[in-house]
Amino acid sequence: MDKNQQAIQYMKENKWEEAAKLFNEVIEEQPDDPIGFVNFGNLLLHMKDYPHAERFFKRAVELDAHAATAYYGLGNIYFEQSLYPKAQENFQQAIDLGLEESDVYFMLGMTFQMQEHDKLALPYLLRASELAPEDEEVLFQYGLALAQTDHVSDAEPVFRQVLKINSQHPDAHYNLGVIALLGGEPDEALRHFEEALQAQPEHVLATNGKKNAEKLLNE
Repeated sequence: MDKNQQAIQYMKENKWEEAAKLFNEVIEEQPDDPIGFVNFGNLLLHMKDYPHAERFFKRAVELDAHAATAYYGLGNIYFEQSLYPKAQENFQQAIDLGLEESDVYFMLGMTFQMQEHDKLALPYLLRASELAPEDEEVLFQYGLALAQTDHVSDAEPVFRQVLKINSQHPDAHYNLGVIALLGGEPDEALRHFEEALQAQPEHVLATNGKKNAEKLLNE
């Protein structure tokens, strides 16, 4: 295992100081290799040291203008600071440079979501779900984007797929409850709202949804 791999392992074990020491050695030994700077930037990003992380990612880009993972790192920094247009620009650059991973498509989709550009988010969240079909958060956000853009019939099977992965996902149950209410199925809606509340008792929207479903059933 080389120093980069060992440092990444330390990161997974939350051994930040040990990881930083090794990444620093990698950079000292290979100062013209952008990978060391990208990895150190990722460490600093995890530690929420955004100014220093940005510096490391930008140094990686200076060394290699095609370092897609450095642009992805910059996108994450800006996203965490709610600088969504800058995040969008860097995630898009990472994709343009060939980074074909679920995470970057997901984050670009979320960047559009945060700017309330739901329709623009859809193709990126779709691609993320294709690359990570077992990732419940990716699938849920894709389903949510479909629902928010009035593609309710397309959203329903996506939320059901989320429940296949995690049967206790409160927000998937809540959204299926809403879809059932819209479809005139208060019984089904009530079941989903109750499932949501069982998983998350303080779910305010599910509480309101349950009241609405019970009201319809009692009429």
